[in-house]
Amino acid sequence: MSSSDSSRYRDAGVDLEAADAALERIRADVASTANEHVLAQVGAFGGLFALPQVERPVLVASTDGVGTKTRVAAALGGWRGIGRDLVHHCINDIAVQGARPLFFLDYLAASELDPDVVGDLVGGIAEACRAHGVALLGGETAEMPGVYVPGEVDVVGTIVGLVARDAIVDGAAIEPGDVLLGLPSGGLQTNGLSLARAVLDGRYDDPAPTGSGAATVGQAMLAGHPSFYEPIRRLLDEADAHGFAHITGGGIPGNLPRILPAGCGARLDPTAWPEPWIFGRIRELGAVDEDEMRRVFNLGVGMIAVVAPERMRAAQRAVPEAVPIGRVTAGSAIEFVEGSFGAA
Repeated sequence: MSSSDSSRYRDAGVDLEAADAALERIRADVASTANEHVLAQVGAFGGLFALPQVERPVLVASTDGVGTKTRVAAALGGWRGIGRDLVHHCINDIAVQGARPLFFLDYLAASELDPDVVGDLVGGIAEACRAHGVALLGGETAEMPGVYVPGEVDVVGTIVGLVARDAIVDGAAIEPGDVLLGLPSGGLQTNGLSLARAVLDGRYDDPAPTGSGAATVGQAMLAGHPSFYEPIRRLLDEADAHGFAHITGGGIPGNLPRILPAGCGARLDPTAWPEPWIFGRIRELGAVDEDEMRRVFNLGVGMIAVVAPERMRAAQRAVPEAVPIGRVTAGSAIEFVEGSFGAA
């Protein structure tokens, strides 16, 4: 492409020099996630990954984003955390099926690419990938003026993992009487941010409660989406967990039924776990009714593990932060009954 063509492209809103600068900034981060299974260098048209040896291997794949949490990051910074959130969300989605994550692909798009923002995002992605032994195998950065709103960034990730067919966790072993253990979310994670922003817009600088772990409302909204990969592995290895539900968009009512066999419902005690204060702030300021809160937010439960009653103590020894929050019931209803834990 000639310099005059490049200038015309820039006039149309696409800056090739900025794109090259962004790529150069992230090259080392991407390369730092490579392991013995990665066969292609950064910049190849496609990533090459040699599969580990597993008997009767099954690939598990998932694609997701972080929703409008990017708009909070745009207002306050914190792009590196958004990158970590993206990887953790995707890892959780395949870990619940017993999969080990292998490699990750990212997609970043904006009206205008800011090399610093791209660098921070990919830096966070690479950091989370390294921590879990996941190769950042490739991705795409796209500058599309007229498609994206100026100042906003779209972030999407795809993960591929591996599980032996006999080790797939699909919830088939779940039965009435099994115990539901909740693992804390720490906050909004990456879901319900559109409603949270609608209620809290203009209040990002409001002080957070003392001892809450955040200085402001905005910081609380950007609290990280935890990775539950290690707790899931421990619960499988040490408590023979029957299933897991990642509590994302749709809350507990929308996600727990995805792993329950036909003829199974659940009764949960909403007083059995601590609810992060940010949800109370949204409920109060937005006058949001409880059914809506439960359908939109995780309300403090980021992951639910299902274990047999006789394995509950072993599960809590393996993962001390796991809190009994309810039981599997006969039927199909998902019920919230205060003080109900322990009822069959």
